[in-house]
This record gives sequence, C-alpha cells and structure tokens, in this order.
Amino acid sequence: MTQPWFLNIAEVPFSRYGSYFAFTYDTKQQQLLLRDVHGGDEAPSTLFTMELVKGGEAVPYELEATETRLRIVHKGHPSEYAELCIGDEDIVQGRAQEVGLRLTAVKTRYDSLMPRGKNHWEYHVYAKEIKLMISVLDGAAHVEAPWRMVGNESITLWLNPDEQTCDFAIESYKTVWKKKEYDRYEQACERVDRHYAEWLNRMPNVEDQYEPSRRLASYITWSCVVHPEGQLTDYAMYMSKNWMFNIWSWDNCFNALMLSGRDPELAMAQLDLFIHHQDQSGIYADFINDKFLSFNCCKPPIHAWAFKKMRQQHDWFNQPEVVARMYNSLVRATKYWLLYRRTDDSSLPVYTHGNDSGWDNASIFHEGMPVEAPDLTAHLIRQLDILSEMALELQLEVEAAAWKRHADQLYALLMERLYVDGRFVARYQPEDRIIAHQDSLILMLPIVIGYRLPREVTDQLVLGLMERFEAAYGLCTESHASSLYKENGYWLGPIWAPVTYLFIDALQVNGYNELAFRLASKFMKMTLVGGMAENFDPFSGRGLVDPAFTWTSSVFLMLAEQYAAVSEANA
Repeated sequence: MTQPWFLNIAEVPFSRYGSYFAFTYDTKQQQLLLRDVHGGDEAPSTLFTMELVKGGEAVPYELEATETRLRIVHKGHPSEYAELCIGDEDIVQGRAQEVGLRLTAVKTRYDSLMPRGKNHWEYHVYAKEIKLMISVLDGAAHVEAPWRMVGNESITLWLNPDEQTCDFAIESYKTVWKKKEYDRYEQACERVDRHYAEWLNRMPNVEDQYEPSRRLASYITWSCVVHPEGQLTDYAMYMSKNWMFNIWSWDNCFNALMLSGRDPELAMAQLDLFIHHQDQSGIYADFINDKFLSFNCCKPPIHAWAFKKMRQQHDWFNQPEVVARMYNSLVRATKYWLLYRRTDDSSLPVYTHGNDSGWDNASIFHEGMPVEAPDLTAHLIRQLDILSEMALELQLEVEAAAWKRHADQLYALLMERLYVDGRFVARYQPEDRIIAHQDSLILMLPIVIGYRLPREVTDQLVLGLMERFEAAYGLCTESHASSLYKENGYWLGPIWAPVTYLFIDALQVNGYNELAFRLASKFMKMTLVGGMAENFDPFSGRGLVDPAFTWTSSVFLMLAEQYAAVSEANA
C-alpha cells in the first residue's frame, strides 16, 4: 500500500466499493454516525450514533481515517481505540482495544433487536427494509434494549464493556443470515487494502502538485459504488454517499467515461442500468436506486456522445453486439424527444422542468414551462448525427439517411427559432416569446455542434464564453455580470464539473485548444482548493453543497490524464 492518507469524514464518508454502509461525522451534533444508503436519498440513513466509553462514561476522541480503516482514538491515550474496516461489501468488522464502543440506535417504532444465540444479535431495521447481524467474535458485549409492545423502546449495544479487547462484525442482509466464520480483523483489512490498491493503481498518473486531488478523486469514485440489489441490476456509481445516493441518467455518462479505459464492463454497466429500465416511450429514468426509479423528470440526451467517446477509449465497446444494443436503446431514447417533447415536426423539443436539463434552477427556467432551449436541440442534433454514423456501421443505410434528415431539420429550426441577433436564446413555448433572462451559460452549449455551425458563430460563442462567463477558476453557470448571479446559487453562478467537461471537449473538437487547455488547468487547480465538491465558487474555488461528488472526481481524473499528455507534449 501507499503511504496512509487521511480523510475528513465530516466531508467525505468512510465507505468502500460495493457497500451500502457509510460512516460520517456530524459536525453539528458532534456525533460519529454509522449509516446505510439503501432506499435512495429520500430515505433516512443513520443507523447508530457511536461513542468511545471509558469507565462507563463517554470520552472525547479523535478520528483517523484512511481509505480503508477508520480509527476512533481516545484523546490523549493513543493505545485506547476502536478501529473499523468494511472488509466485505456487506460486513463491517472492528476491534476495540482497552476502551468500549457504544452504539445507540436511531430507530423508528418497529425497529427491533433480539438475541440470536450466544454473542449474536439480529436488528430488524424496518425503515430501511434490511436486517443487521451484530456478532461479538472475541470479547464481550452488553446490550440494553427494553421492549415496548411492538419494538424496543431504545437500543444500546456496548461492545467491549470490560475494556479488554473485543473483535466484532456487523453484517447487513435482506432476509436470512447465513451462519459463517468471519475472517480475523487483520485479514478483513488486508482484503479491502488490496481491493483499493488495485483501483488506485488503475487511476491516471498526474503531476505531483495534483496528487492530493488524484487520491481524493480515486477514493470518492471507488467508495461511492454500491452492489447490485433491487432495481440496481449491476454495480452503480452513486453521486455521493453524503446525501445524493442515487445514480442519475447523465452523471452516469461522465462516470462511465472515466471508467471506460480502465474497466469497460463497469463503465458499460452505468449505461445498462438505465437501458434495463428504459420506459416503453423510450425515456430513461431520471434516477435509480436499489428501491425506486423515477420518470418524473429525465436528463439531457448526451448518451450517444458519451458512448462514442467510450468507444475511442477501449475496443471492448466496439464489439458488434455492444454497438447494436446501444444503438437500439439510443434510437428509442431519441424518438422519445422527437415524438413526445414537441407538438409536431415544425416545432422544437422542450424541457418541461429545469431538472430535465440537469440545470435545475437555471435562469432560463424562471418564467415558466415548457421551454425551448438551444442546448437541448444541440444535444439532439449531435445524437442524431451519431446515430446516423452508427446506423451506417450496422449497415442500416435507410435509417442512417433518416437520422441525417432529422438532424438537418432540427438544425434549420434551431437557427430559425433560437438564433436571434447573433446570440442563442431560449423561448417560453406557450407564448412563443423569447425569455428575458439570457445570461445563462446553458445558452452557449450549441458549441457542441460547432462542426455544423458557421465559423463566425462558433467564434462569437467562444468570445462570449471568455467575456461573459470565464472567471478565476472556470465558467460561471450564470454570467458574473448578471443581476441573477448568486455566489452559492446552484446553477446561477457556481462552476460544475460536467458542464466544464462538455465545453472543454467541444472546444477541443472545434479547434479552440488554447481556451480548452486554460479551462482544464483552472478546473484542476480549483480541486486543490475546493476538493471534489458538487459545485464551486468561480472566484474563490471554494467547494459548495456536497463536498464529495463522483462526477466531479471523474471529470478531474479525465482532465488530469489529458492534461498530463498535453504537458508532456509541450515539455
């Protein structure tokens, strides 16, 4: 293993690949929490609060968390500690040394704990629809769980009350626990050490100054994966294990892109999760977790672009059966936008909610819905062009020509309806009027079809990016000159990783390499300030909202790889 590197688990949960367990330190309550992320981000996640106990009293502690081990150390007494690892995806193993570890359940009415033989207690967590088997493998435990009619009034497990040494395991399952011999604590830790080391070794090398960002991004992407269960038909890389524990149908594209050159089957699984649940209408679910999938909203049609880039990363995606399967799904997804999101062939497709765009509260959505947005049409045009290429590859010449016609028609409508006085605009469709707020970065996204636009149009877009949106660390999502700009305004100013990557990619494809390189460098430097946050202050680089996001991590790792290649070429 490489040298220990410490996590701040108040920001980045301690977890592991495949696991629904996560440990977090709640700074407001000053409590260490054992959590479970089943049920998605609308479900409560805290299972237990945790304390160190000495002489019957809770004592102050310090946390030392590496990527694979969490140590809770009695302050001032380093020989007295409890240490935890998640050796297997569903099993937390731990050791308490010269100090007790007290777990207090954060329970609902029907949650109940019962003894299941010597040194085993089964905890039914009704709200999560899971069960836990808590086993003392060596040492002692004391349990206080008074019964009250339909469940325990309270539940407290005190591991290692005699303050000797205690080894224990906490295992999660759905229905029936299968009796087993658990590995010794050291073996469990070594197993997870090896798994993480293999993941880290597959991540791109970076310049020395970016090594902290590489370690953080690598850990977040590894630890945010959960195993197949319920609606999840394969391993899924969640957005976060802080509170956005779902997989969404455009974050999956950026995470899949990062994985595509390293683990193509896991990368494809991120797309297949949505293909498996694709609605009859063709729409992909907005998000999926182990329990639910939602079609209330969707996300922009960037999936063909993502798959095309994945094919450039690894030949695995060029297998005829993989190409055909993806083509068939993309056909259905594209027809959804063409059939159900516009009134007729002479109109443009619309967003019916800000969340459909991924830019939830962007200023173009402030006057009502539905909205004709140029980014949506541009994404669709590019998707149609890619479908035409794929159809030719699959010897479907008639379909290839049809997709090309659709793309040409949409392009003509885009320029007729949404390109006004040298700028792209959005329209409020019910009144067929241009939306007053025109300072959102989303209006600059037609650069993704720069290969179709006249050069003077792309030049003007690039000039607009530099003059109206570029800040110290990248592109503001609302112009910094706008009256609607907000420092922590979600999509009203802060920098977002996926949008940054879309622009950098489009700039590179269309020959604006200097700006692409500058934006990539700014983004990478920003991660040294703000970590792998959900979004960032464009001027200070401070991380905002959720501090541990996977698509931010994936975009950093991809840009780091490209940046290293450019740096070597310029050396």
